[in-house]
Amino acid sequence: MEKDIVLLLAGFVVGAMNAIAGGGMLVGFPVLVCLGIPPLLATATGTIVTLPGQVASAFGYRDYLRQVPLRYAWLLVPSVLGAAAGAITLRHTPADNFAKLVPLLVLLGVGLFTFQPILHAHLHAQVKDRSRQVLPIALIGLALLPLSFYGGYFGAGYGFFMLAFLGLTSVQDTHMMNGMKNIAAMFVSATSIACLFSAGIIQWRTGLVMAVGCVLGGYIGARGSLRVSGLWLRVGIIVIGLAAAIALGIREY
Repeated sequence: MEKDIVLLLAGFVVGAMNAIAGGGMLVGFPVLVCLGIPPLLATATGTIVTLPGQVASAFGYRDYLRQVPLRYAWLLVPSVLGAAAGAITLRHTPADNFAKLVPLLVLLGVGLFTFQPILHAHLHAQVKDRSRQVLPIALIGLALLPLSFYGGYFGAGYGFFMLAFLGLTSVQDTHMMNGMKNIAAMFVSATSIACLFSAGIIQWRTGLVMAVGCVLGGYIGARGSLRVSGLWLRVGIIVIGLAAAIALGIREY
């Protein structure tokens, strides 16, 4: 019972952080590890924690998604292929080897989260400059393959870079791009779950309990986002992420 309460509270925090600033699993992942779940299983379980929130977010952007040119649906193909390759690689990675990689992966996620404002500033500059060079869908798709591989393998920070890639399309509206990002993240998570389903490394009960808290936190976080300082929340996530990376590094090395 105590563990379920911790999972619900952690899921609530993850959902609220994702709604306000993003990067929630940089907090949720260390919580799962602290509860005694091996890093490999914690990563796999995280896919079912975040998927409901991604579905809800995509639904929330449905009016903007209807305005996205249909040709960009082709970007889901490399997203799924890359995620499948990443999840299959995760599935066949020895647990001890993955545990040694985790501190570096968490640091990478923290780095992506830290520089997210710069990516967004670059994105807004591109949107304002309508004369910018728009890359062909095929080239963007090729670039998405390694990004989606990372999304299927670990995933923290995937959405940040996805937004930057979408800034190279002809889509001008940031709400439309956010909707596209959530759809891509949803497909990446669903693909990862499908590839990991029979591997026995997803702790379903743990993930579903945490997912319930994530959905509640996402709803309340979205409603109260205007009353929360995004800057201080961002600093808090970065500090927690760095502390988690250091603690995991000390434990493994």
